[in-house]
Amino acid sequence: MSRHAALRQLLLSAVVVALLPAAASAERLALTAARLIDVDSGTLRNDAVVVVDGERIVDVRSDGQVPADAKRIDLGDVTLLPGLIDCHVHIDGQSGDFYTEAFRRSPIDNAVKAHIYARRTLLAGFTTVRNLGSAEFIDVALRNAIQRGEVQGPRILASGLALGATGGHADGGTGFSPYIRFEGFSGIADGVDAIRAKVRFDVKNGADVIKFMASAGVLSEEESVGEPQYSQEEMNALVDEAHRWHRKVAAHAHGTEAIKMAVRAGVDSIEHGSFLDDEAIALMKKHGTWLVGDIYNDDYILTEFARLKYPESMLEKERKVGRTQRESFRRAAKAGVKIAYGTDAGVYPHGDNARQFAKMTEWGQTPMQALQAATVRAAELLGRNEQVGAIRNGLYADLVAVPGNPLQDIRVMEQVSFVMKDGKVEKGAGAGP
Repeated sequence: MSRHAALRQLLLSAVVVALLPAAASAERLALTAARLIDVDSGTLRNDAVVVVDGERIVDVRSDGQVPADAKRIDLGDVTLLPGLIDCHVHIDGQSGDFYTEAFRRSPIDNAVKAHIYARRTLLAGFTTVRNLGSAEFIDVALRNAIQRGEVQGPRILASGLALGATGGHADGGTGFSPYIRFEGFSGIADGVDAIRAKVRFDVKNGADVIKFMASAGVLSEEESVGEPQYSQEEMNALVDEAHRWHRKVAAHAHGTEAIKMAVRAGVDSIEHGSFLDDEAIALMKKHGTWLVGDIYNDDYILTEFARLKYPESMLEKERKVGRTQRESFRRAAKAGVKIAYGTDAGVYPHGDNARQFAKMTEWGQTPMQALQAATVRAAELLGRNEQVGAIRNGLYADLVAVPGNPLQDIRVMEQVSFVMKDGKVEKGAGAGP
């Protein structure tokens, strides 16, 4: 062997030796806390120890014993929970002055700021979110950037464009002069063939889930707040096409008839669900349809949206919906409808997602049920229950800590002190700069 070849071999061996210990010595962490909420069993455990190896949970104990090969992170007098899940956010935008947002800003402005909202959401303890409706596929791009480690944020299931009928809740031009044009990608589709094509367009461009407007809505210019905006045939085709591509379907639906039509079409979740009657509740139970009820943001809309210059017609619709939606939530919870946590964050400031816990306990759920709705139940709706939503061996190490005991005071969920996602500390003890 020549001298140069020998030197080359020696350098190569040195590189290999240097790399092998680093790979083999990935640090195991042991998080210790006074309490842990086991959302699978619905119980509180004391003297919690959660062992994390890489991005996964490998051991969960209640004896306070830390393995000898793990670095201890003592969180103290806190309660550990799984990383929280919000099944209905709009992470690429946030409500501001109505006319400024409509006429002086574009989706590019939203894209520039989306990472800020993503970080706020993550640091509030929400390690997974489902984004339901995004202009120009901003949510897809943000999801990918987070996955690549380029920006800080939660795991995102993105919908891309929300589908809807001409003149309906997804049609941003409704109410404006026909001579005002809003260019860009559109989720507007009418008729079975066009709707199927639009579903495929979303899937082609990276959508994890399909969202559509089964009914009219509040923060748009339709006269109705809840009338159906697709025919039964159109809804059937939309759900059939989405499921053909193995995508779940979330239906924005306030009105009673629109809810029933969407459930009969086979949607996976009803978003909002404001005007439920006994038949709608029975149908949801029969079909296993989830309710994702955003029952906090009524407070924010009625307090802040007049200041933000939203049209009075929208505020009046919210006055009609708010309390009725909460009463529908209570009736659904009492009847045993499956409920997953979803807030519509973006209507109100990102990072305040946990404020809804108090409303859910005020309107029919126990603290444990509300916490399960934001963890193990939400993961089930998303089809991710073998990855996230519980503190269980083999799942991603998504963990949050709050002071005190949320089963005694649910509002401590608004005071998240520690966040870990995929085994990386994002907030609190051990977090990077």
